Amino acid sequence: MTLMEPSLILSALLFGLAGSTHCVGMCGGIAGGVAMSRGPSEPGGLALLLSFNAGRILSYGVAGLLMGLLGHALSNNPELTRWLRTLAALIMVVTGLYIAGWWQGAAYLERLGGFGWRRIQPLSRALLPANTLPKSLALGGLWGWLPCGLVYTTLLWAGSVSAEPVNSAVLMMVFGLGTLPAMMTTALLARQFRQLLQQQGVRRGAGLLVILFGLATVPWQLWLPHA
Repeated sequence: MTLMEPSLILSALLFGLAGSTHCVGMCGGIAGGVAMSRGPSEPGGLALLLSFNAGRILSYGVAGLLMGLLGHALSNNPELTRWLRTLAALIMVVTGLYIAGWWQGAAYLERLGGFGWRRIQPLSRALLPANTLPKSLALGGLWGWLPCGLVYTTLLWAGSVSAEPVNSAVLMMVFGLGTLPAMMTTALLARQFRQLLQQQGVRRGAGLLVILFGLATVPWQLWLPHA
């Protein structure tokens, strides 16, 4: 396995941080429910929350590995790789518009993922209340497959920027770590902090950051004519 460029790891982390406002809206409620579901003789809310998020991040890693295998199979075609990397960057811009509330085009990606989620969701209900570490870990692992345009965008990016499937998995897990601070804070501080992150100005600022990030990742050098 070849080593990744540090810029790729940093990019995945920053993308997770910037997209946290969207993650709070998608998963903050269930994460808060996990933290509050403990009984007097059961693990503390922090332990349950960490377990839930560990499962969620691990599921991102599995998805990244699968996408990386596809990217690896296509990496021998330089022309196709150029188009895939450009498409990934442009979809990031679309996702930034979605986070900011300026355009809802990325919602179509979530609708595509809804077909699989309808089969997974009944399994997640059987794990509620997630009042033990194994149940919260399993619930997080299932919840990581919740249809999310932000995750799908990052998956496409992770599968196209690295020719190594393991590296794609690592990038997805780093992205998940980037969402962790907001997920932990909103679950533990509940409603007030969640409302702050979902304010229009905060969402627009995060969306603009994602848009700039997407424009920065367009492989302009691959489109320049060679001397």
